[in-house]
Amino acid sequence: MTFATIALLVGVAAVFFGFGYFVHLRKAHDAASGHLKAGQEDIERARRDAEADLARLRNDHAQALDTDRARLREELADELANERRDVRRERQRNEQRHTTLQQRHTRLAEREALLVRGTDTVDALRREAETVQAKARSVHASLAGFQAEARAKRDEADRLARDAERREHDAEALETRLAADLTRTEEERERLRTASEETLRRLEHVAGLSQHEAREAMKREMLEEVRLESSSQIKDIRDEAKLRATREAKQIILTAIQRTAASHAIENTVSVVNISSDEMKGRIIGREGRNIRAFEAATGLEVIVDDTPEAVILSGFDPVRREVGRLALTKLIADGRIHPTRIEEVVEKVRADIEEEIVEQGERTVIELNLHGLHPDVIRMVGRMKYRTSYGQNLLSHSVETARLASIMASELGLDAPRARRAGLLHDIGKVTEEELEQPHAIVGMEILRKYKEHPDVLNAVGAHHDEVEMNCLIAPLVQAADAISGARPGARREALDAYIKRLEKLEHLAASFKGVERVYAIQAGREIRVLVNHDLITDGLAEQLAIDISRRIEGELQYPGMVKVTVIREVRSVAYAR
Repeated sequence: MTFATIALLVGVAAVFFGFGYFVHLRKAHDAASGHLKAGQEDIERARRDAEADLARLRNDHAQALDTDRARLREELADELANERRDVRRERQRNEQRHTTLQQRHTRLAEREALLVRGTDTVDALRREAETVQAKARSVHASLAGFQAEARAKRDEADRLARDAERREHDAEALETRLAADLTRTEEERERLRTASEETLRRLEHVAGLSQHEAREAMKREMLEEVRLESSSQIKDIRDEAKLRATREAKQIILTAIQRTAASHAIENTVSVVNISSDEMKGRIIGREGRNIRAFEAATGLEVIVDDTPEAVILSGFDPVRREVGRLALTKLIADGRIHPTRIEEVVEKVRADIEEEIVEQGERTVIELNLHGLHPDVIRMVGRMKYRTSYGQNLLSHSVETARLASIMASELGLDAPRARRAGLLHDIGKVTEEELEQPHAIVGMEILRKYKEHPDVLNAVGAHHDEVEMNCLIAPLVQAADAISGARPGARREALDAYIKRLEKLEHLAASFKGVERVYAIQAGREIRVLVNHDLITDGLAEQLAIDISRRIEGELQYPGMVKVTVIREVRSVAYAR
């Protein structure tokens, strides 16, 4: 068979196969069409049945709905009638409530008006009360001063009243006795006059003296008796004056101490640390104040952070502690790391450095004064003097100066100069003791040096330099004199500049107020004033009297340390011309 025949047979087979498949599809389509038509008829029949059921259900539902609507209409009518009755009753109650509310509103409005008026009145009274309280506080402050003064004056008045009552009672008794004595005296006088005349005649006859001579002899005896009695009275008056002067001097000293205590305490118990800005204050205080509490616990000082710009104040009585605190706070501020652990480390390091510096300073001072054999504890106390002041004068400088002056005076008098120098250096050692002893610093220093086996002469000089004990060696008065010279020389002890200037101005103004004074100069830190007078108005005799008058006014009107020398200068110039 050829290829074409095969292809023809295949094509014929494919045609027959396709025709058979088409016939099959047609039959399937016709069958599907029949099934579809039957389904549509079933659907139409089901739709008609559903519409009939729906119509029937609608009729049933309409009937039920009409029945329910009628029933609901009746129920609603009943409920509406009930609701209307309730509404009418509620409206009546609301009207009553509205009337009550209006009445309450009226009363509330009246009370609110009263409250507003009362509030205004209370505010006015509060303002008036605040004004009265402010006045009361000022009056209370004034009254406190007045009460203190009044108590003192009342005590004085009570004492004077008791004295006056006692003296009045004594005066009445004395008056009674004097009246009786006067009567007896008159009688006795008359009797004595008669007896005297008789006695006088007898005495003249017996003694051979005239009445004038007898009177002179009696006068001499009476003068001698009066002289003896007046001497006794003068002694009593002098003793009483000394006692009163001592009491008044103590009162004056106490007043001066009271007035200067505050400024002296501030000057000698406070150290100021400067800071770069006020922001550093917050870092010094720390969170919830922990840094400042740690610093105070480590140093034993009180740290004051107030409104003072760029400054923190350290307060404490121990000058060494203040120096430790000042240096430690300065280092902490420079370092910038401020926390409790760092604070404790820095404080301990600074304390060790200060202790080392104290010992080195004491050794340098001892070597400088060529003293040997001092106990190490005494050398340490000498070093502590560097951080102690007395009336503004550095204690170590004052002690070294006293030692040098005492040594010079002892050399001039041929006494033991090294021993005097030793006593001069140690005379104020009692001021730097770390123990709280209720004794004068001279006695404390003497007891400390006795513990370290110092020479008896040194002990006596230290204990007697303020006359607490009796001087029994020759260097004791030298140390006392050197101490007075070092403390009293001009410029040694600091005085407030304003007070110093005012004191000098008062001295000059007081001296210039006298007639005939031309110029006044206060010199030697106010310890002497030179008064230049007009020689035409003031004679030599008046110059002497003027110096006395000025000194008396200074004593009565001014307060000053030591004494003030008044020098009145009367200059006379004689001029001639040679032609």
